Amino acid sequence: MMQIGFKALSLSFKKAPLEIRELVSLSEENCQALLQHLRDVLGLAEALVISTCNRTEIYYAAEQDLSRELIGLIGVQKGILRTETIQHYFESFTETEAAVRQLFRVALGLESQVVGDLQISHQIKRAYQWTADANMAGPFLHRLLHAIFFTNKKVVQQTSFRDGAASVSYAAAELVEELTANLLNPQVLLVGLGEIGADVCRHLSKQPHLHLTISNRTLAKAEAMAAECGARVIPFEEVQAAICDANVVISSVAMEQPFITRAALEQSPRLGYQIYVDLSVPRSIDAHVEELPGVLLYNVDNINNLASAALERRKEAIPQVELLAEEAIVEFFDWTRDMMVSPTIQKLKNALEQIRQEEITRYLKTCSEQEAQLVDRITKSMMQKIIKLPVLQLKAACKRGEAETLIDVLNDLFNLEASTQPHKD
Repeated sequence: MMQIGFKALSLSFKKAPLEIRELVSLSEENCQALLQHLRDVLGLAEALVISTCNRTEIYYAAEQDLSRELIGLIGVQKGILRTETIQHYFESFTETEAAVRQLFRVALGLESQVVGDLQISHQIKRAYQWTADANMAGPFLHRLLHAIFFTNKKVVQQTSFRDGAASVSYAAAELVEELTANLLNPQVLLVGLGEIGADVCRHLSKQPHLHLTISNRTLAKAEAMAAECGARVIPFEEVQAAICDANVVISSVAMEQPFITRAALEQSPRLGYQIYVDLSVPRSIDAHVEELPGVLLYNVDNINNLASAALERRKEAIPQVELLAEEAIVEFFDWTRDMMVSPTIQKLKNALEQIRQEEITRYLKTCSEQEAQLVDRITKSMMQKIIKLPVLQLKAACKRGEAETLIDVLNDLFNLEASTQPHKD
């Protein structure tokens, strides 16, 4: 039995459509505020909050299943008054092993819409940083995440799972290339340079036939990206006018409300045929713009469904990645079992060391320094041999799931619950 109940609550593209995912999508501020509520309201000591365009998940340590309470807190963050309307889109992992396996699979990209997506690894690292900043990463979560990061390195080094550029941003760039193939010098406007937007910009810069213009709320960031990618920059204040003159508009703007609306487009003269690509969650382009004549609209779900040769290679590598993950999970649980018995082992060592020290003090008062050192070495060696078997038996019992019985026996035999002070060698 585990010392800790590790659980997970997950809402992802597998069960929840985009309109539901954007309802519960959490900004960085939301995630950090939610961590504070998990600690202050629910009294949790360890938790991790992940929110991407494809999923919103909470991993936490608790004895009881707190799914209902967690959904309520998400509702508070997002202003959802009736959380029962979204409740059935969530999946709960109430067994520690299942929750650990879920986090491994998510972090390695096995559960991504574009399998092997590199961005999820960065997103997990950011979530870990927020958890560490909130002082909500204990030994279990620290060890688990470092095991995941180490496994991720092995995946990169030993498999083709991360080969190629199969990601949301690459799929978006592929789509733009396909849709503008018959256009002469297409004008492409990219609005927003977050992680996905910056990646899209880099991919688009490799398509020499298009003219790329970028705009971002922070002008310096846009200018730096433009220098890297050979793009033109327009101030964010002028972007609405530029939208009407673009063949393709890609929006990756983080906003709670749509940035590009049907009403705004209707009020301005624009090109007769336009393509809009919305990479934001919540969506930054009003879904109703597609009702306008000559407009094509794609969102993240459309983009993620576009396969590529790189994606096919990644799919072939899935069995290798799953094997590496399984090996790491087995190793991690070996560590958790060792952590379960280590307090008992330490108590046993302290109890036996206390006996040894008492007997040495009792019998060596008249011995020389040299004799005392010799006896000290002999008795230490004896103690190490005596304790070796109980330690091996405890670890073996852990693997059989029988450690608690042996811990109780050792506690009774050596009265380990009595206060013993650790001795230093």
